[in-house]
Amino acid sequence: MSPPPYRTLDSPGRRRFVAGLGGLWLLAGLGLGPSPASARLSPQRLRRTMQAEYGAPGITALEAWFALLDRLRPADLETQLREVNDFFNRRVRWLDDIDIWGQEDFWATPLETLGRGQGDCEDFTIAKYVTLKELDVAEDELRLIYVRARIGRSSITQAHMVLGYYETPATDPLVLDNLVPSITRGSQRTDLDPLFSFNGRGLWAVGSSQSRADPVARLSRWRRVIDRMQQQGFIQGE
Repeated sequence: MSPPPYRTLDSPGRRRFVAGLGGLWLLAGLGLGPSPASARLSPQRLRRTMQAEYGAPGITALEAWFALLDRLRPADLETQLREVNDFFNRRVRWLDDIDIWGQEDFWATPLETLGRGQGDCEDFTIAKYVTLKELDVAEDELRLIYVRARIGRSSITQAHMVLGYYETPATDPLVLDNLVPSITRGSQRTDLDPLFSFNGRGLWAVGSSQSRADPVARLSRWRRVIDRMQQQGFIQGE
């Protein structure tokens, strides 16, 4: 099956979102505190939420995710990255937000992505990020990366999101992508032009190793998805 198309940069929701980031790079770095996404999940709350929202198929998907976590906890990092990437790439069907949620640009929680069995690039990336954090991969080593992606040999670029694993803040990251099955270094992905990256602690301009803003305060979609994760049981109350 051929890979799905990227969502176009001309999508109104994403165009407004990307354009609105222009002033972020002028902000001074903030002394950010602990990530709001750092607490452990609550399996029973997750099961109750999944049962109520998505029924038996959702519970089946959630239990498969729990089994993945149990199996990968003692594994080495390379195995964790590869199998988490493969798990969501195999289990989740790529579909545009307008077809899943009736909205132009909606960021889903991992529970919503697993429950629907559908998602777009942000949903794949968020699910992989949360899963790797639950496997005790340090948050400072993970970033969600917004990119412009070139399609084939054309000069047309379209919006996309991938997950990066950074051994150090300045390193060439490993890229986990829902469209390319293998994990490769960012320098090898000549089809991707990074715009910015973020996690629960910081937001970085391209080429910078210093955070320029509080991502939870500046990215409303990120804040909303974190709020829903807490309600659903991914993040226990602090």
